[in-house]
Amino acid sequence: MSDPIIVGADGSVPSERAVAWAADEAARYGRPLKILHAVERWGFDIPLNTAPGEVVSLRREGEEVLMAAERVAHARRPEVPVSLELASARTVRALAEHSEEAFEMVVGSRGLGGFAGLVLGSVGLGAVRHSACPVVVVRGEPAAERREIAVGIGLGDDSAVLEYAFRAAAAREARLRVVHAWPFPAALDEPGAGLDIRRVEERARWRVIEAHAPMRKSFPGVEVVEDLVQDNPAAALVAASRDVDLVVAGSHPREGLTVPRSRAVMHGLLHHAHCPVAAVPAVTAPAP
Repeated sequence: MSDPIIVGADGSVPSERAVAWAADEAARYGRPLKILHAVERWGFDIPLNTAPGEVVSLRREGEEVLMAAERVAHARRPEVPVSLELASARTVRALAEHSEEAFEMVVGSRGLGGFAGLVLGSVGLGAVRHSACPVVVVRGEPAAERREIAVGIGLGDDSAVLEYAFRAAAAREARLRVVHAWPFPAALDEPGAGLDIRRVEERARWRVIEAHAPMRKSFPGVEVVEDLVQDNPAAALVAASRDVDLVVAGSHPREGLTVPRSRAVMHGLLHHAHCPVAAVPAVTAPAP
């Protein structure tokens, strides 16, 4: 259990929420917590002529951010061991490099300084695409614990995302909702197509059950429900995020230059989910 939960901190309110969430996560899994702050001195790959005094000031501000985040973590979970790290690198690179040693990476939905525009800009998408470990973006407003997690699957290779989701549900003693969504072809909306729709749904339901059967054997204590939805997958998961503590989906950064369906789903979740979002990579991603 040596691999830590790593959380990005920048002193903003969303960052404080991410630190508290990460502290809870570290306590659940019995892992240490590492708090990371990135001091960026480069913009658009052009070196800045930063005076020595300004460098010292940036580092001092970064250290203050880390100490404030440490206080948040200790107040939330005093039993969790906490370490601090000040990185001097572009934010996505710092996150990607540290993800190699992490059990999980946690970031806030918006931020200041080195983590500005985390979800709405390129940094958040870059963190998800280039991380070697699962990345949790802490979205939504604080809410009472619902003891339910949603995971989206596409009936391809969903083993990594299902393993993460089952493990998360077991750690929380929560129910797991397995969501599979797809838009029906226009032909199935024609009169008399009801029987075909039922057949399609029945086949899909059995494939969903088969997909998560191995994980049910590994995590027999996790209650599972299947949720098949005729809808856009991103929209279905955003809707599910209103009623769960965490929504989990796969991230596939090595699928070429096109925008694969899984990436489009994750993009929609990062912008619109009502609860924290976990992006689980299918393969280890290269550093940016």
